[in-house]
Amino acid sequence: MALSRRTFSALAGSTALGFALGGSGGPGAPAAYAARSVPTGPAPAPPHADGQRHTIGHDHHSLLVDGRRLVVWSGELHPFRLPSPSLWRDVLEKMRAHGYNTVSIYVAWNYHSPAPGRYDFTGVRDLDLFLRTAAETGLYVILRPGPYINAEVDAGGFPGWLTATEGAARSTDPTYLGHVDEWLTAVNGIVRRHQYTDGAGSVLLYQIENEYDGHVADPTGPAYMSHLYRKVRADGIDVPLFHNDKGRNGYWIPGSFDTGGETGKWLYGFDGYPSPSQPPPDWGDFGIGGLKGGATASPRTPGFVPEFGGGWFDPWGGVEFGGKGYAESRRTRDAAYERRFYLTNLANGLTLHNVYMTFGGTTWGWLPAPVVYTSYDYGAAIDEARNVTPKIAPMHQLGHLLQRVPDFAKLDRAADVHVTGLKAYHLTNPDTQAHVYVLRNDGADEVTSTLRTAAGDDVELTVPAHDARLVTTGLSLGKRKLRYCTAQPMFVLTAGRYDVALFTGRYGEMAHLVLECPSEPFVQRLDAEAAWVYDQDVLHVTAPLGQGGLTRVLVQRGESDTPLLLLFADDATSLRLFPRDTPSGTVLVYGPALLRHAKVSGSVVQLTGDTVGPTGLEVWGPRGITSVTWNGQPVQTRVSLSESLVALADMPGAPRPAPPALTGWRRKTENPESAAGFDDSAWTVADKVTSFSTTAVPADRPVLFADDYGFHYGDVWYRGRVEGDLSDLESVSLSYSTGTQGMLMAWLDGEPLGSHRMPVPDAKTVRKGTWAATAELSVAELHLKKQARTQTERERRSHVLSVLVRRMQHDMDGGSLDTHKAARGLTAVSFKGASPKASWRIQGATAPDPVRGPMNNGGLYGERKGWHLPGFADGGWETAVLPRADQGMGVTWYRTGFRLSVSAGVDASVGLVLEDDPARAYRVQIFLNGWNLGQYVNDVGPQHTFVLPSGILRTRGENTLALAVLSDGTSEFGPGVVRLELLGSAAGGVPLASVDSPGR
Repeated sequence: MALSRRTFSALAGSTALGFALGGSGGPGAPAAYAARSVPTGPAPAPPHADGQRHTIGHDHHSLLVDGRRLVVWSGELHPFRLPSPSLWRDVLEKMRAHGYNTVSIYVAWNYHSPAPGRYDFTGVRDLDLFLRTAAETGLYVILRPGPYINAEVDAGGFPGWLTATEGAARSTDPTYLGHVDEWLTAVNGIVRRHQYTDGAGSVLLYQIENEYDGHVADPTGPAYMSHLYRKVRADGIDVPLFHNDKGRNGYWIPGSFDTGGETGKWLYGFDGYPSPSQPPPDWGDFGIGGLKGGATASPRTPGFVPEFGGGWFDPWGGVEFGGKGYAESRRTRDAAYERRFYLTNLANGLTLHNVYMTFGGTTWGWLPAPVVYTSYDYGAAIDEARNVTPKIAPMHQLGHLLQRVPDFAKLDRAADVHVTGLKAYHLTNPDTQAHVYVLRNDGADEVTSTLRTAAGDDVELTVPAHDARLVTTGLSLGKRKLRYCTAQPMFVLTAGRYDVALFTGRYGEMAHLVLECPSEPFVQRLDAEAAWVYDQDVLHVTAPLGQGGLTRVLVQRGESDTPLLLLFADDATSLRLFPRDTPSGTVLVYGPALLRHAKVSGSVVQLTGDTVGPTGLEVWGPRGITSVTWNGQPVQTRVSLSESLVALADMPGAPRPAPPALTGWRRKTENPESAAGFDDSAWTVADKVTSFSTTAVPADRPVLFADDYGFHYGDVWYRGRVEGDLSDLESVSLSYSTGTQGMLMAWLDGEPLGSHRMPVPDAKTVRKGTWAATAELSVAELHLKKQARTQTERERRSHVLSVLVRRMQHDMDGGSLDTHKAARGLTAVSFKGASPKASWRIQGATAPDPVRGPMNNGGLYGERKGWHLPGFADGGWETAVLPRADQGMGVTWYRTGFRLSVSAGVDASVGLVLEDDPARAYRVQIFLNGWNLGQYVNDVGPQHTFVLPSGILRTRGENTLALAVLSDGTSEFGPGVVRLELLGSAAGGVPLASVDSPGR
């Protein structure tokens, strides 16, 4: 083999050339590989409110936006799980920087509607603001307003008041549809101002219903879907519509219901949450399926997964992940899981891909469905504290690839290939003749094998256990053609006079790239780790990934040639590379933890972003740039051999402010409702005899269901006037219905009668929606006490039975069976040994907080009296020191204040940590500045850390923390250790506005 005089750059001898130089693809190469046609055009520019009309169409390959192909690479984010509008921008900018071009959002009916006909889109519920922010960030929006959403939220998103109305939900019942139409009118009045088609925003797609499989086989389902379709269109929504099928069932494909004669604007989509312990499934196009399988259910629309598992939710007790919480979800569904499953999706022709969740957030207040606890971190790529995790790497790499290499928007199945030990997929772009190979290892051991490419090259590759690799051949790298590379391309772009191509892989791997070069180029290794050799019209380049950060190799022929800059990076390094298009040209930034914005002004590149630790900075940009600013400050730079601007010194990292200790606690016991003499005259009389609930009303007894009296969220109190002689009373039976972890406490004539709680679910019962039980509470202890009473007291015929029920919210009704209407609270009361008559009054949450909303508060006495609010005067409360070891049954409140002084320009994420002996049975409602930010159950868990979102948390000012502690009386109770913890810190961030937190 004759080698060039510039055979390779001296590195470490022959070890730098750990590859075979065979398979040059000469005369024997297939003609299809050599054929060249006009390349597919670039993807549409990022969306923004430009005032211009746009078209959104599709074929079976992809969406067509203004006639250009768009691969949708989307992440799910729920604005209602991040109650601080400033932070919406933070997470959206992180998504945009890390490769997403779209954000998918649910709009929860219950979050916006405190009562029939009332809709609140202000403050933390400002949908208009969110949609404006998404457009300003340059992200398309997939909007999903239900009316049903599931999402592990109370009643699947149905408002609490709907549980007490007639008419079957998710059907054609006219009463239900009347409420639905009001909801959609309210939502669509906002959405139509943000449609991409109108040039007014970035709403790209709109979902009708969610995972609806009820009545599919009878006329009800199609008629219901048709009503929703026509209603949305009548409201002026003209973007394509779709439904999210609950699995690859082929439900609600085009033509399955009446769309009023409109064709071509309905997409079929299905969701998938495969287990990491099973091989990734083929979704229909290229594997198993048939007419009801995956993408082939709708052969004329592009492959679409509106939800694909980016993690998984964790129920109370942590039964899904062995009590380890979301850290275990992130471990089992890690970056390798994402590569294996998402690359399989790409190989199956799915070009509309939404990762659920990308940022999970916090299900605060009484928003969570009974199945989940407060945190909805989900094991997502961006954690609940808004920190980017290593899981973001596949999304970052694939997202930028799909946006900047248009070949991937149109791929057809190509000739089968066999790679020993691996599952192999082969696709090709019929226009550019580029070839794509997905090689998947479903085994427990690393596999090294050989791929024979369409060009006849034998490429040796190693795929780690339970991982996958993407290999491309025939891609255009600017004006040059890639023969193959063992590392995955992340982007190809032009910055100034350079074509730039980045290839990524796992740390420690050796990348081997082969470039077609009809004449010998001039090659410079700009970093010592690279090596190269030129032979028989091809250039071979090798580079170890991750050793020394970014590896750069410059390839050019002469001064008139467009130079090609090859970059090689491992996963961690790739996360510090950010391309950004500007009106002046593309800017590529290497170094910081995050790039938020890039602007070229004359010869200056103005950058904003975040740093976490000390970091270098390197910038490639349009010709003529001579200087750089970072977050408004000038950066001293030099010019590199590749004409980038390189900072002369590292940029500083972020300080890590130490949160203060929580001291100065004040304490007060409450539950005066348990006392016999408490005045309940203003409470609601519970005397109804019929209900729209799916729970039967006991014969000859009043309805006690909380929803029937307008109390839909949080705790509810009952007081029964019991008339009759109770001398022979043996026990009181209290039947009640709650979600998982519900409980009750009862008192008779002010004396504790006892408590009861629903069992901790196991893996088989965790999804059970309606938890009902009967607590039979003995009065034996009370009879012993009665022996010491006077004759008059023993014969008293009027008694008071007080009951507090923690409801834990409504079932999600995933089966379209109206189970969200199952009763919550007491359902029946009976007495053993006596036959008194009882009349009842009920009290829950008072009027909804006009700022924090109806789901912020329940019916505890302290909540009704404002003990959770920052303006409440607690000077008369007793002082207290934590941890505590108290006895008794009931409710106790703790309050303290603390001040934070986080420096300007620092984004600090802070959490509240509660820790105690798990044998102690109690639970805590956490209020920060009046906002109900979660529920802690000490003896169940697994959550101990609660994120305090900045904005609600005053990071530069005073804060009020209030804890409502419920003890069932079965053990000592706390709180134990209560402390603040820094969860993340970055220099940069976004401007932070305080969330309105009225004190009274």
